[in-house]
Amino acid sequence: MGSPRAGLGRVLDDLGSTLVDLVCGDPGPAGQLGGVVIHDPLDDQGLPRQALVLGVGLHTPAEIVTRLDALGRQGAAALVVRGPVAVDADIAAAVRRSKVVLLGLARGASWTQLAAMLRSLIAEGEVGEAGPETLGGMPSGDLFALANAVAALLDAPVTIEDRSSRVLAFSGRQEQADPSRVETILGRQVPARFAQILADRGVFQQLYRSERPVFVDAMPSEEPGALTLPRMAVAVRAGDEVLGSIWAAVREPFADDRAQTLCDAAKLVALHLMRLRAGADVQRRLRADLVSTAMEGGPGAAEAVRRLGLTDQSAVVLALALADSHGDDPAQHAQLVAERQQIADALAMHLSAVHPRAAAALVGDVAYAILPVPQDDPAAEERVHRIATDFHGRVGDRLPILVGIGSVAVDGMALTRSRAGADLVLRVLRAGRGRRPVARVSEVHSEGLLLELADLIAERGDTLTGPVARLMAYDRKHNSALVETLSAWLDAFGDVAAASTAVFVHPNTFRYRLRRLAEVAELDLTDPAARFAAMLQLRLWRA
Repeated sequence: MGSPRAGLGRVLDDLGSTLVDLVCGDPGPAGQLGGVVIHDPLDDQGLPRQALVLGVGLHTPAEIVTRLDALGRQGAAALVVRGPVAVDADIAAAVRRSKVVLLGLARGASWTQLAAMLRSLIAEGEVGEAGPETLGGMPSGDLFALANAVAALLDAPVTIEDRSSRVLAFSGRQEQADPSRVETILGRQVPARFAQILADRGVFQQLYRSERPVFVDAMPSEEPGALTLPRMAVAVRAGDEVLGSIWAAVREPFADDRAQTLCDAAKLVALHLMRLRAGADVQRRLRADLVSTAMEGGPGAAEAVRRLGLTDQSAVVLALALADSHGDDPAQHAQLVAERQQIADALAMHLSAVHPRAAAALVGDVAYAILPVPQDDPAAEERVHRIATDFHGRVGDRLPILVGIGSVAVDGMALTRSRAGADLVLRVLRAGRGRRPVARVSEVHSEGLLLELADLIAERGDTLTGPVARLMAYDRKHNSALVETLSAWLDAFGDVAAASTAVFVHPNTFRYRLRRLAEVAELDLTDPAARFAAMLQLRLWRA
């Protein structure tokens, strides 16, 4: 049984007006949110109950009214559209009629930021058991509730950040801080210019060495002559390891009692961060076991499919790997392991915004994903290809990845064939024979057949025989290039001019070599079957 998910009211309280505004409707009656789904006008996908739908691309009042009515029939909780939103009589009536709350995405915020933040707030798709564990009176791992509690004790808006200055959670009342704090929250990262100033001032060095809070002077704002509010910051430690920090926007240094409160809060945040780290590791291992078992088939597959919520659902398997994942150096190996896990985590977050039941995990050196698709949809593979291409566009510059897409499995028990197809495509791409970073089985069909045939030949221990073998032996003995000549001629479909240009020899010289290789190989170049056999052997030899 998974842990309870946040309700709409809780989400609005935690996000405040920094990311979303309540435009119309009452969030009170909405129960626990069932998931976050991005609206796709081309895909009439099924929604989980009480879904929070991101209305990307909805602009006009008529579009919003139509979508509200549709979501009301599907039992959705809320619709988010790009703000500002002018509520007219039609929209207000649609909200009342559908009982779907209308929210507005704040200016300057992106859909990606909102989807990522909602994933932090909603315990979506968790697997395993979860109990009512608390730490310091707060639900275990609930950093947003903890940030609000710390802000109340300090009477100042706070953020909880990791060692890389990424925002893990923030309190309410951020509008009482300054524009730089809002920018930090929107980007979930301290802006590079401020991080550089802090580094130049030695703030991070002082922060991570001190057991007490550090007062950080105001910094230049983007507005000419303006300054940010000062900050009080304290490191969050677990033993000698620095896990992150807490930052409070203040106007003057804390008195001793409030400074001690901040220190005490850091100890409690450390417990929650350690619990989150341990829980994340357990969840990753469990999710990897479930995904692997579901794809492999066998006695445990049905239970794994059920626990992943994929029973009676069509799905497609994706296989992702680094384009260059070789290296025997221990340091390189450790970096590869971290990058692979980063790929799997990023893929899980990306797909969760597409479908709440999508499952992704790192299995060995490959990140696999199981993405549900609509039943009997002839364009399902094409839609999955667009999703995978979009993901590659987001991370491909930083992490050179290859993505293999399997065929559609008509239900969760048919995932084995889809996984085999995704693995085959990935092999083709890794071998450099796919000519693209993202591909489906149908797009690399011939290259995949050659690889499978090469596997069969290797398994049987077959050796090269016939005309091609005789040519290879002749070339080794006489240091000639008859194999290259035959390959160029076959690739050029018998066009001597094109083939001779490809190997940089005169056409007359090429014709002489062609006659010579026919004699040496005892090969009838006019026989289609002989030409096909020679071409197939050459392709397999190259592979």
